[in-house]
Amino acid sequence: MTPDAWLLLAVGVVVLLLAAWTAWTLTRLRRLEARVARARAVLDDRLRHRAALAEDLASGYSAALGEDRASRLKTAAYEARETPAWDRELAENALGRELRALPPDVPGVPRELLADLAEADARMGLARRFYNDAVRDTAMLRTRRLPRLMRLHADRPLPRFFDVEDGLDAVPLGAGVPRG
Repeated sequence: MTPDAWLLLAVGVVVLLLAAWTAWTLTRLRRLEARVARARAVLDDRLRHRAALAEDLASGYSAALGEDRASRLKTAAYEARETPAWDRELAENALGRELRALPPDVPGVPRELLADLAEADARMGLARRFYNDAVRDTAMLRTRRLPRLMRLHADRPLPRFFDVEDGLDAVPLGAGVPRG
């Protein structure tokens, strides 16, 4: 074979490898986009459930909570439910602060409702973590050099992180895992 044929063969192999890598990366980006969408739907469901439980507590047990606290809790739950998804963090933070301000045992309020609220809050925190992990993975892949240069998924907006005060940030990653 002549040197020109070798060069043509080498260029062909590089183009083939680049095409295979591009196809693999596009598939990964589509999967990550679907993962973000699923995680966002779960997070939205958890946020709505928590707001509904808070509103039930404020409406059904306003005498036990006190009128002022029940009114604040009901307002925070309403705003968390009715605020558009892209502007929800402030409303969710207000609801979370109201829920964390509740004493662990309120006389006149069933323990089951308080336990359901605590569980809903914990599940919301976990859903937030899963969603933010999916957003982080998507952002990491899309901001790498080659996907940026090739403008893979450049027409799609980067998903936004969902940051609220849920108390889970204080838990270090890998907590409870024995170190060897």
